Amino acid sequence: MGYKIYTKTGDKGTTSLIGGTRVSKDSARLEAYGTADELNSFIGLLRAEELPEEIDSVLNRIQNKLFNLGGFLATDRNVTNTCDATEVSEEEVAILEAWIDKIQEELEPVRGFILPGGDRAIALCHVCRTVARRLERRMVSLFGEELEDDVKAKISLQYVNRMSDFLFVLSKKIAKTRKKELFLWEK
Repeated sequence: MGYKIYTKTGDKGTTSLIGGTRVSKDSARLEAYGTADELNSFIGLLRAEELPEEIDSVLNRIQNKLFNLGGFLATDRNVTNTCDATEVSEEEVAILEAWIDKIQEELEPVRGFILPGGDRAIALCHVCRTVARRLERRMVSLFGEELEDDVKAKISLQYVNRMSDFLFVLSKKIAKTRKKELFLWEK
């Protein structure tokens, strides 16, 4: 029969972190890695759209790094050391910056605030962008004052910040490629 997917260990509102520490399901740590999982799911939905292979490849890499980040966020580092596989490197931040710069070179500057829309893929980029911003806020809440001295936390936060920027410029790239109008905020 195999194994059962349910363990019943979370029925009282707690769950185990990597390393075994039990915490409430509404803890800052679960909010953070749950939001990373949510973002990963929305990026998966974006990838289900018809996108060029180059964009799909970038999104695939981001999904894998997000999964790593989820492992980092799910680890109580006071109890258990994280492994390299769960840490986001400065190199990944630089890779996102390079993608952003490359896309920006193809785009005309836009004056004004862009509203989500145009088509499903463009709107999904904006959904992913806003979930990335929420993840960023959850990570700031989780790390708190540790951000001053914790290099791993700082780099992880930088990565999520760049990811939301990437998703924003990606929405504009998709709009340009598909010849869709950008909807600007009308004051």
